Amino acid sequence: MTFWTDKRVVVTGGGGFLGSFVVKRLREFGCHSLTVPRSREFDLREKEQVNRVFETAQPDVVIHLAAMVGGIGANRKHPGRFFYDSAIMGIQMIESARVHNVKKFVSVGTVCSYPKFTPVPFREEDLWKGYPEETNAPYGLAKKALLVQIQSYRQEYNFPGIYLIPVNLYGPGDNFDLESSHVIPALIRKCVEGRQENRPAIEVWGTGSATREFLYVEDAADAILRAAEKYDSPEPVNLGSGQEISIRDLATLICELTNYTGQVEWDKTKPDGQPRRCLDTTRAFESFGWRSKTTFREGLRKTIEWYHSTFAR
Repeated sequence: MTFWTDKRVVVTGGGGFLGSFVVKRLREFGCHSLTVPRSREFDLREKEQVNRVFETAQPDVVIHLAAMVGGIGANRKHPGRFFYDSAIMGIQMIESARVHNVKKFVSVGTVCSYPKFTPVPFREEDLWKGYPEETNAPYGLAKKALLVQIQSYRQEYNFPGIYLIPVNLYGPGDNFDLESSHVIPALIRKCVEGRQENRPAIEVWGTGSATREFLYVEDAADAILRAAEKYDSPEPVNLGSGQEISIRDLATLICELTNYTGQVEWDKTKPDGQPRRCLDTTRAFESFGWRSKTTFREGLRKTIEWYHSTFAR
């Protein structure tokens, strides 16, 4: 990956879950000029501070990951904040990148942008065929607006931006706070604590009938960097593993891998979220030769091991 050795790179959200793996991989690839703007130093919601990032770092490549993220509960609790923060940071980053003549801008979107009842597997051309699932629509629409901005800037300014759509991510370093986490870290924590405390049952939101696809975070980081190097088109690109699993089967699998033998009780008063999620990743392979490498069971095993090593009692 000699492509990165002479590039000045900015990674927003580089201290976060996905961003930390992108930054790690960039350093492994020999990137010597890497800037990770921290929120305590740069408020990316403020135009002047966004411009200061570009003036300070003078990047060739920008990988924009910064956003407000969380599970269904967090999205329902803070829809306004999830919309505004995610939208305004991206809009201003793209505009400042245009003004400062950045050579490549990578915007990472979300599977939450797809319509609630998208036919499975989700294809990129289905992105505009309906409204997103209600519990995370504000976040999904905020991120989707950045695709429109990139495409319109390409048309008017020949802006070198690309837009990637990863499915639900998981892996070591994920958010395990039950108030804001996604389903995999929440289930791992509940199962591990349930085993440690001999709980007869754990509670999980919904009916268990919804399905999801998951992508190991290291595979996502590799996809982003490969796309940054090799992809140059206005069309969005799905990033996923191509494997679909129901939340009920997911809970069973995590119980097995954590050795939790209690019951799983389903709180059917809570929402399931989008009924199904599974991506068609043909475009990613055909356009820049990327496929996920980590099997789901192996990725879960690594995530559980990390959780034990970090939060073990």
